Amino acid sequence: MHFVEAKSILSNQNSMNIYRGCLHGCIYCDSRSDCYQMKHDFNDIEVKINAAELLEDKLKRKRNKCMICTGSMTDPYIPIENNLKLTRKCLEIINDYGFGASIITKSDLVLRDLDLIKSINEKAKFVLQMTLTTYDEDLCKILEPNVSSTKDRFKVLKIMEENNIPTIVWLSPILPFINDTKENINGILDYCIDAKVKGIICFNMSLTLRDGNREYYYKMLDKYFPGLKEKYIKTYGNRYELISKNNHELMHIFKERCRINNILSEYNQCFDYINYFPDKGIQTSLF
Repeated sequence: MHFVEAKSILSNQNSMNIYRGCLHGCIYCDSRSDCYQMKHDFNDIEVKINAAELLEDKLKRKRNKCMICTGSMTDPYIPIENNLKLTRKCLEIINDYGFGASIITKSDLVLRDLDLIKSINEKAKFVLQMTLTTYDEDLCKILEPNVSSTKDRFKVLKIMEENNIPTIVWLSPILPFINDTKENINGILDYCIDAKVKGIICFNMSLTLRDGNREYYYKMLDKYFPGLKEKYIKTYGNRYELISKNNHELMHIFKERCRINNILSEYNQCFDYINYFPDKGIQTSLF
């Protein structure tokens, strides 16, 4: 890893990335794409060492409270967070200034900060977003080798539910010819229903590939699924979105089970819910 003094931390949409690069090793990771113009090796984590100071300076000058989101490009709970605690410092500032927060992660390290998460949710709002792609644990270790197992992530969702913290699951990506099966989708949905998640984001049963992450993904296919790269190239060519041949059937299962269990399944509704900042002085609610 290496340290940088960042010039800014919050985007115009009030999102931030404390780290750049990742060690999770997920074979499909879009953040490897060339379009993000990362100037260093993906495994050499860039640490915005002044993230907390920049965030505090920004929040104390904001006129209106809002949701602060992190994790869209780099998981804020990558292993180095265990020692650096920059994510925790940022949560402390969000809590102190009365803002809401939402975090996207695949790590059970988030439970370390449950005290702050509960405090933020009591004062304003907190939404945990958790990615689940693969019900089978052995397959999960191939696709997402250095993160918490799917079962451990499910346990995090359960703990959040027990503490009245709303959760959103990203059912994405679903890899053609690998985990695009009824057994996989139903297994993940079973977890989501058990954990009483608020919503599930799924655009399609598909994978996206761009320059940069495509090359890495195909390299991993050659390593773990010999011959499958050629099937991908024959089926999809150089497309950006690789939609499973089972998409129609699996999306029907997904939508119907969400409807029966009162889980948001339209991604626009999920994003609206995540970004909505409540005035807890007035008894109003969204959805």
